[in-house]
Amino acid sequence: MTGSASEPRIEVLLVEDDERLAKLTSRYLEGTGFVVRWVTSGLQALADTAHHSYDVILLDLMLPGRDGIDVCRELRTRLDVPIIMVTARREEADRVLGFDAGADDYVTKPFSSRELVSRIRAVVRRARGEVGPGTKLIRAGAITLDPASLRVTVEGREVQVTGYEFALLRALAERAGRVLSREQLLDLARGGAEEAFDRSIDVQISKLRQKLGDDARAPRHLKTVRGAGYMLAQDHES
Repeated sequence: MTGSASEPRIEVLLVEDDERLAKLTSRYLEGTGFVVRWVTSGLQALADTAHHSYDVILLDLMLPGRDGIDVCRELRTRLDVPIIMVTARREEADRVLGFDAGADDYVTKPFSSRELVSRIRAVVRRARGEVGPGTKLIRAGAITLDPASLRVTVEGREVQVTGYEFALLRALAERAGRVLSREQLLDLARGGAEEAFDRSIDVQISKLRQKLGDDARAPRHLKTVRGAGYMLAQDHES
């Protein structure tokens, strides 16, 4: 199976030290129409991304030398490229750590190749602003979102967000004034691809609050409704 000639190509950086898995994954992704570059260590990934741009990075958690979490944190200091963490670990704490480091998604081994392709396409669509038919500006109080460019401004100040953070904020902004549960936010921001994982939402909300300039103890924009979920204020005074 190959990608359509009309579809923009997707360049993938695969960071994986397991040679057999890396070759199998590369072969499948290339057969789907992706362009894949494979490196075996975090140091190689950091060096490679310094002079080449990718649409998505598949980053193994357990790597020789610097692990995936450390590499993810450093990549996030200079890149907004979508990052999907790939690991055999299934513990919630490891997922929280990955999201907190800046990952956009998380895949556990063994994974379905078809699911991996779907996740790659989903994060790339978000990063490219192809998250839905509408491209009009979305406003919620002092916050403005531009789906076409993935730009977020608060009172005219531009805020740098990742693709997943934008998808999460968009879900809230389009329903400003309504309380959304963690499960609803997972479905709206991820398209229901991942099992319910409440704490990943908590981590992202905390990061978004910091970027929006909210006081976690008395937020003006992104509010917590105890026992129910989260809500984006409809107006500045809410």
